[in-house]
Amino acid sequence: MRVPRPSQQLFERALAVARSKPFRIGVVACLSLLGAAAAALTVRHFVTHGWPLSHADPLLVVAAGALLVGAYGAKALGWKRLFAREDRPSAPALAAATGAATVTGIALPGRFDDVVRVTVVRRFRTSKAGIGAICLSIVLVGFLDSAALTPLASVAAGLTDLSAWPRAGLAVVAAAGVGSTLIVLVLPRLERNGRLARFRIVRWLSAHSAGTLDTAKAGLFIGVSWSLRAVALYILFIALGLQASFVLALLFLCASAASAALPIAPAGQATQAGAGAAVLALAGVGASSAVAFAVAAQGLVVLTGAVVLLLAGAWEARGRVMAFGR
Repeated sequence: MRVPRPSQQLFERALAVARSKPFRIGVVACLSLLGAAAAALTVRHFVTHGWPLSHADPLLVVAAGALLVGAYGAKALGWKRLFAREDRPSAPALAAATGAATVTGIALPGRFDDVVRVTVVRRFRTSKAGIGAICLSIVLVGFLDSAALTPLASVAAGLTDLSAWPRAGLAVVAAAGVGSTLIVLVLPRLERNGRLARFRIVRWLSAHSAGTLDTAKAGLFIGVSWSLRAVALYILFIALGLQASFVLALLFLCASAASAALPIAPAGQATQAGAGAAVLALAGVGASSAVAFAVAAQGLVVLTGAVVLLLAGAWEARGRVMAFGR
């Protein structure tokens, strides 16, 4: 009988602890407390110092907002290609879903935004996809979001003088993006495996997953969306009169996006603003300036999300009126 080595026993014990329910609850609780603290700091600054954009350059703020609107559109075009061709909702429906999730993220806890997305997509007359297909597409969009952040996180980690812990966090973001890319590429090929094809869930995933070409197009559009957001943040730095740095914009973007992945968290937008402010402070930006920028950035994201929602709603109303007239 083979006796396990001490290192193997230690690994198995650590794995058992990591899989245990108390450990997972503890991790979620710690992350939630950190998110709550960051959110409280952000809200406190907003109440004390007021709205940061009131002293910003209006033309540059409008330019940053226009780029963010373009980012919503690019993401909608990418999300659309993750549906099977016969089930694809319209791009305005998907843009409205993203905008609505952003707006409701002011008050709703993290992950509730996915419920908002499903609800809004289902309300549009052009949506033929079922709830399962929409949920699968949301998961795939999350994977592609992570993949799109990989080059941005790598650049930010390589061009900043951060301490070891923030660099490690950016490395985790980059590694998660690589893993997410592999998962998205493997899903359409699961049915080709004879053993896996026997399972109904595998056949369903293969039937509702986009092909490799459509997935690549989706990844390209989503990558463009994140790039537009990074440029918008850089312009916002200039608009607020802060020291402009594209690397700082990447840092803020990666930190806020990573905080959105928390399984349970307080109001999503406040948590993202708090995480972004924290990483800016670690990068050498003054605490007051970091929080002011974080509040302004997330506020502008929410405002542009509301604009996108209104435009998409008007497009849907126009289509319904024309259909009723016919």
